[in-house]
Amino acid sequence: MTTRSPATTRPSTPTTTPSPETRHECITTLTTGETSEALTLTHSVCVCVCLSVCVCLSVCVCVCVSQTEGVRVSVELLSESAPSPVLFVVRQKQAVLSFQVPLILRGLYQRKYQYTQLGRTLCQPPTKAVAETQFFFVDVSTLSSAGVHYQLRVSRVDSFTLQTDKKFSFNATPSQPQFFRYVFPEGVDTVIVKVNSQKNFPCSVMSIQDIQCPVYDLDNNVAFIGMYQTMTTTAAITVQRKDFPSNSFYVVVVVKTEDEACGGPLRFYPLLPERSLESVGRSRHESLSSVEEDDYDTLADIDSDKNIVRTKKFLCVSDLARKDKRILSKKYQIYFWNIATIAVFYALPVIQLVITYQTVVNVTGNQDICYYNFLCAHPLGALSSFNNILSNLSYVLLGLLFLLIILQRDILHNRALERNENTALECGIPKHFGLYYAMGTALMMEGLLSACYHVCPNYTNFQFDTSFMYMIAGLCMLKLYQKRHPDINASAYSAYACLAAVIFFSVLGVVFGKGNTAFWIVFSVIHILATLLLSTQLYYMGRWRLGEAAYGLIKRPSDFASYLLAIAICNLLLYFAFYIIMKLRSGERIQCLALVCILFTAVVWGFALFFFFQVMLIDLCLQKTPAESREHNRECILLSFFDDHDIWHFLSSIAMFGSFLVLLTMDDDLDTVQRDKIYVF
Repeated sequence: MTTRSPATTRPSTPTTTPSPETRHECITTLTTGETSEALTLTHSVCVCVCLSVCVCLSVCVCVCVSQTEGVRVSVELLSESAPSPVLFVVRQKQAVLSFQVPLILRGLYQRKYQYTQLGRTLCQPPTKAVAETQFFFVDVSTLSSAGVHYQLRVSRVDSFTLQTDKKFSFNATPSQPQFFRYVFPEGVDTVIVKVNSQKNFPCSVMSIQDIQCPVYDLDNNVAFIGMYQTMTTTAAITVQRKDFPSNSFYVVVVVKTEDEACGGPLRFYPLLPERSLESVGRSRHESLSSVEEDDYDTLADIDSDKNIVRTKKFLCVSDLARKDKRILSKKYQIYFWNIATIAVFYALPVIQLVITYQTVVNVTGNQDICYYNFLCAHPLGALSSFNNILSNLSYVLLGLLFLLIILQRDILHNRALERNENTALECGIPKHFGLYYAMGTALMMEGLLSACYHVCPNYTNFQFDTSFMYMIAGLCMLKLYQKRHPDINASAYSAYACLAAVIFFSVLGVVFGKGNTAFWIVFSVIHILATLLLSTQLYYMGRWRLGEAAYGLIKRPSDFASYLLAIAICNLLLYFAFYIIMKLRSGERIQCLALVCILFTAVVWGFALFFFFQVMLIDLCLQKTPAESREHNRECILLSFFDDHDIWHFLSSIAMFGSFLVLLTMDDDLDTVQRDKIYVF
């Protein structure tokens, strides 16, 4: 039970105005209500030199509190209008707190908000005593020439010290902030402080501050020290013992005067009709086809124009595998060296940027810069969410494993060529490993850049997480096309140029595409024209994607990068399905190893896509305010350490590794089949 002792004063008003040289004693009579044993009010005299009418009061308060309790001072202005504010100064042993009533707080565009009810919790000095008596003075003064009525109340805060795993409810307003103390138990090095609100608004700020005075607990100063984040319904901050030498800290909750920082509406100004943030999105990933007219073709049965050659009823791989194998191998090796060069020049500035972001977060304490899942963010060293970074290790390890598998196959194939084995020279799909090396490198780089993105995830950094996913999808489709068209596949330079164009438009969509209809029209026209151009270059079978551009123009997705990524993955899976169906239709069979890889990969992709769409819903929050995005934070779901985004990392890396193995093994049944009996599709 909180013991309260209200004290109401009515200052006396002098009838004459003294001159500046005159020394006056401003004496007021204090009338107290009922008092408790631990709370004593004593009357004192304030002596001052008055330039005008002066009303002064000093109250000495004695409170006996335990270690788990705090002291709160509340003031309510009872007078309807006061020409001058009433000034309060609370003088403690090691701190001074001052405020005025009515309190004036400023919002956006310097709008003023006036509050006549205030409540402030006093800073508690460190103590080892189980209970102690605290003395402090409350000085009250005003320059008002009329009588001012107010109510001053000093009360204990019973639940001032928070307990681990114990919920506690409290109320706060802009003029009545709250803060509480937490002491680390023995053996506990990290805790997560969670604050939940029953309403989306008003917008609030949760701050973690060291045990020191003064406590910054107003909207205009809460960001001065410590860690803080805005919130609507949910906020969570991970706190480590090593950051607080006293092994304790304050949890401060401040209600903002306005809701704009949390995505709320402006109060006094009309707004456009509310609508969700939108960004343009339309994906384009096609297998590139180049005849390369500077290279010549020779056919045994027909030595004429290429278009005449292509009028054969059925094309076989032997018709499109006439060029020198050494030249083609060097041509496809360029894919690997180009992507390695791209990776170095892309990754270095990205790493520098995210390190800068993380440093700013750690130095300023502003946790609105990065959109972590604060309900499942486990820090390590300077990293705020190490679990999201660690889960990307699966991409790197599986990419490295795939490179080792390709290296082994490459060595075995070269040995077979040195022995002039007929199966290596004239049978099976021509083996060129340059694209495989590029795919493995891209998978490793996806892990590195995704880890960089998760150092400080936000909307502008999101393309770091998706750039090499576009490359992986493009390289896989190129490899599928290369299997049956080894001589006419796109060069590395043109392929990477097209993928760079996709990433370039992705950046434009992030920067300019939010609700921009003109951008969507221009982008859709470019998409349709590019589709027509590439379709005319595809050998034997053209594929049209006019519907995708029309969909993007009519119904714009919420997030451009996620939309591109979803289309890239779906196109890749559809191309896989098309290839397998055509393979079976051509009378070819699938060996057991390839069949196991296909079934395993299909199952993993099913689970991965489920988590992908869950993660995509969360990624849409990157376009919202930090406070609104925290409404979608989720608890850890695996080993109390990994969240659903981490599960997506694990499953998608396994699924992509499985897809690479399918690409590598599904034509192993043709290793002993003559190439003039392998159909092109």
